[in-house]
Amino acid sequence: MSKRFAIIGAGMSGILTAIKLKERGITDFVIYEKASRLGGTWRDNTYPGLSCDVPSHVYAYSFELKPDWTHRFSPGAEIQGYFEGVAKKYDLDRHFRFDSEIERAEYRGGRWHLSIKGGAADSVDFVIAATGVLHHPATPDIPGLGDFKGACFHSARWDHSVALEGKRVGIIGTGSTAIQIVPALVDRVGQLVLFQRTAQWVLPLANPPYSADEHAMYRASPEALQQSYDFWSARFVDTFARAVIGDQDELHKIEAACRSNLEENVHDPELRRRLTPDYRAACKRLIMSDIFYPAVQKPNVTLVTDGIERIEAAGVRTKDGVLHELDVLVLATGFDGHAFLRPIDVIGEGGLRLADAWADANEAYRSVAVPGFPNFFMLVGPNSPIGNFSVILISELQLAYVLQLVDLVLQGRCHAVAPSKAATQRFNTALREAMKGTVWVTGCRSWYLDRNGNPALWPWSFDRFRTEMQAPDLVDFDLVARETTPQAAASG
Repeated sequence: MSKRFAIIGAGMSGILTAIKLKERGITDFVIYEKASRLGGTWRDNTYPGLSCDVPSHVYAYSFELKPDWTHRFSPGAEIQGYFEGVAKKYDLDRHFRFDSEIERAEYRGGRWHLSIKGGAADSVDFVIAATGVLHHPATPDIPGLGDFKGACFHSARWDHSVALEGKRVGIIGTGSTAIQIVPALVDRVGQLVLFQRTAQWVLPLANPPYSADEHAMYRASPEALQQSYDFWSARFVDTFARAVIGDQDELHKIEAACRSNLEENVHDPELRRRLTPDYRAACKRLIMSDIFYPAVQKPNVTLVTDGIERIEAAGVRTKDGVLHELDVLVLATGFDGHAFLRPIDVIGEGGLRLADAWADANEAYRSVAVPGFPNFFMLVGPNSPIGNFSVILISELQLAYVLQLVDLVLQGRCHAVAPSKAATQRFNTALREAMKGTVWVTGCRSWYLDRNGNPALWPWSFDRFRTEMQAPDLVDFDLVARETTPQAAASG
């Protein structure tokens, strides 16, 4: 009997999973998506200046490289178009179920039973959660947020109906998003007030357009396109990936480049002081921009570093008593990077809820599976190596690993598979120990840290991650030989 799959999420990882299932001749699968179209973060984020901070040639599926990206770091709408085009090329339309938010997933009788918002239901053998990391906008807990009389919205819910020309615009936050928005708006608005809680290290990477000749070369030479993919992949692995896990030489190079960028391009000493971070570079996600510093020095821009006391009808009042009057307020305050599957109610064997299993911390076996949840897998789950890397490559490696576990069931070697509790504990104990040598514990606040203050990233080399994803060690897994109840065969 064929097995049925549910993919949760129609973003990058969900599309990838669907393609790879079809390659294996598996067509009995559904891609459930809570929104009305595919794309994930590139669907949700449409703010001015949006682009990827990973080079375009490596921010693509390894089997579907694109020769005609417009820029080295391409704009968000182009990336969204890429995923739409890939989904169409691989004929995925009939598998999508849009506006179908999974509210509950319960394992009983040897299958997963899904409850979809609105009353629909499904029963499947496998669940692959491709829900992403950055899709729950984080709203700041600032008194009076609802009192502001002008337009107010989160950067991930940009309101394009709001006219900005000549207006007084405030931006709360100075992460990657805000640092892209500022240069994009500075020449459109009358005044721009940037509220900074934490200064950022900024690496001055240029974003040149690709020429027509380069497009022609990459179209004519798949080898050249592959070489570009390999070059950018290796550059991130050999430099940044080594720096964050303890290679001090590489980290010093990054810090020196960031510091030189600040010192050479911010001319006012006081502004330079306020833009100087008090933590090590790469402790937070590194910012890539060669246009932010020129933009923030324009005469219509004010950098505010006093803390925000409250928001009032007319604007933002800071703790020094100043009211910054505004027409528009943008919350560039990021996302809850630790929500993962939440708010889906996931219930595994014996009624074990994922919310309870993760009550203290989000812990998984090698980021992809959790004990007590058979035939349930995650892509880009807890402790995936997502910091300044191409998450597409991460997802490809994890999916190849997961599909080897799926094969155990498809080949009849077992009915279900899940990591053992002991193996998962060993992995997470080793992970926490290794984290002590990383830059993420050197003293900064970032979305990399969970509610306990522990970094939720991969503390080892990228080469180790690639090696560990080559094949599962079956000693670490519980293989269920048959259905868990006599009625299981008739339950679905």
